[in-house]
Amino acid sequence: SYRQAKPIVYTVFPYLSMIFNVTHITKYEYNAPVSYCHNIATLRPRESKGQELLDYTIQITPEPTEISERIDFFGNYITRFSIQTEHKILKVTTRSKIKRDYAKFQESFKSPACKNITMNNALLALQGMDPEVLEAKQYILESIFIRRTDKDIREYAELSFKGNRSVFDAAYELMQRIYTDFDFDSEFSTISTPIEEVMKEKKGVCQDFAQIAIACIRSVGLPARYISGYIETLPPPGKVKLVGADASHAWFAIFIPGFGWVDFDPTNNIIPKDQHIVVGWGRDYYDVPPLKGVVYGSGQSKLKVSVDIAAVE
Repeated sequence: SYRQAKPIVYTVFPYLSMIFNVTHITKYEYNAPVSYCHNIATLRPRESKGQELLDYTIQITPEPTEISERIDFFGNYITRFSIQTEHKILKVTTRSKIKRDYAKFQESFKSPACKNITMNNALLALQGMDPEVLEAKQYILESIFIRRTDKDIREYAELSFKGNRSVFDAAYELMQRIYTDFDFDSEFSTISTPIEEVMKEKKGVCQDFAQIAIACIRSVGLPARYISGYIETLPPPGKVKLVGADASHAWFAIFIPGFGWVDFDPTNNIIPKDQHIVVGWGRDYYDVPPLKGVVYGSGQSKLKVSVDIAAVE
């Protein structure tokens, strides 16, 4: 579901609170009957800064034998379900109504509390025991898909992150460099492609670009998290669509001590506004895949994902 085309230019919208209807359909077709499956879905958009979930439904076919919902370690909504009847098609449809009011925070990124925090300031503050700092520090650690094994990634990061430079400015420049240096290639990578290979070949898709940025930021000792969501794609007349048209999307956020988290979208070279809809976040893609699970069967499966995003007048 992370296969989009890279734009030549991007669209910047003025501040407006917006409401979106999002329909996300995931369909697995099996060439042999499946007798049992157990799945975990991260599809319900979370409440977050500048985002309110107004309505949400999930429909699963065949009807699950068991289904439950909980909030995971990172605060994401998780739906667990199992199907214990024989089936050849699994279809999961979610419908969400979301209010986005995030763009109003854009001006705060220009404030001294954000712009004046240098890397040296941040590293010193991260030694503290403030609850917000302690929560953020888990995003400095290694994760399943992002290991500290590649000196090329650290060297790439250090071109932007320097001791006396603003963390915000360094992250902004890193976003721009990834956008410029990496080619969007939907045929190159899969979920399991190592970030070292993406770094070497300088190509991939949005999840790769987000994870490269996170690896860079963690390599210099700062917290960064992976954000999974959607992107609204109806531009003003005459403008080019953003990457992610009617699709899932991914970007990253960096923690600035004393200010908070700031999002960056390296695939589109922009700081997200209201057109970026957050589903969940974690240390990397492994923590927030839209759907994962196990099946008991002898055949192969074919996956089809469709996403429809419509702004409400």
